[in-house]
Amino acid sequence: MKPLSRRGLLGVLGLVPLAGCGFQPVYRRTASGNPGPAARELATIDVVLIPDRQGQLLRQALQQRLYGASGEATAQYDLGVFYWIAGEGIAILPDNTNTATRLIARANWTLNARDPGHTHVTDGAARAMETVNIYNTQYFAADLESEQATARLANEVADQITIRLAMFFRARAG
Repeated sequence: MKPLSRRGLLGVLGLVPLAGCGFQPVYRRTASGNPGPAARELATIDVVLIPDRQGQLLRQALQQRLYGASGEATAQYDLGVFYWIAGEGIAILPDNTNTATRLIARANWTLNARDPGHTHVTDGAARAMETVNIYNTQYFAADLESEQATARLANEVADQITIRLAMFFRARAG
């Protein structure tokens, strides 16, 4: 058998403090192999329609993360998201043309129960930033880069919302 390398030993020693601090993965499975409480609850969230193409990208990213967590489940919650992206020029030339734009995506979200009173469960905000270079002569390259940046922003915001929801459900489960 091969002796443990120095890197392997340091990796194992780095995990030891986590065992003593009570660290538990949010998406952990139960002893029977079933999804844990956070994953089960995430699968019961229905994402309400979000307007515009940017909103469609965010909704799709959220659905992939939430529904993929545990499979099919009956919706018990509605997730409403107000999502927008703003841009500002950050690389400005002496002739006042900008060659780069910072895109800032913001999302305010609310989780409501699907009961007659639409009980407020939790809410939060998410934010992400991307920079897009502007090419004066290459319209298609600039357009493609802008589309890719918008998709990356939607994925980052979806990750933040999903993590916040998972932490909420994990804490509520005890």
